Amino acid sequence: MIQGLAVLSFSFLLGMWAGELLGTWLGIDANVGGVGFAMIFLLLLAETFRKNGWWKKEFEFGIEFWNKLYIPVVIAMAASLNVKSALSAGTLAILAGIVPVLLAFWVFKILTKSFPAAHE
Repeated sequence: MIQGLAVLSFSFLLGMWAGELLGTWLGIDANVGGVGFAMIFLLLLAETFRKNGWWKKEFEFGIEFWNKLYIPVVIAMAASLNVKSALSAGTLAILAGIVPVLLAFWVFKILTKSFPAAHE
């Protein structure tokens, strides 16, 4: 597991560095494509390790572990960025976020009353 996490971490750090470098090269004060670069580096490293016979089953487990956490982490990061954007954009953006949440709570309440056996 540790070996898989090490390969994944190395790919991530290299990807973030490449994204920062590309952003600087383009004159943008941001990471441009760091996660994409990290994924490419991970694929290249995994393929190189397989071709040379260095790939072990422990690598798979470490990478699979983070594979299962990737989507929730990315969603949480995107949600926090959306909240920051909404707060800086003004009242309409805040209402556009609050109204669907309240509507979803209302629909959920109706659904739980409609199917009483589901929550017993």
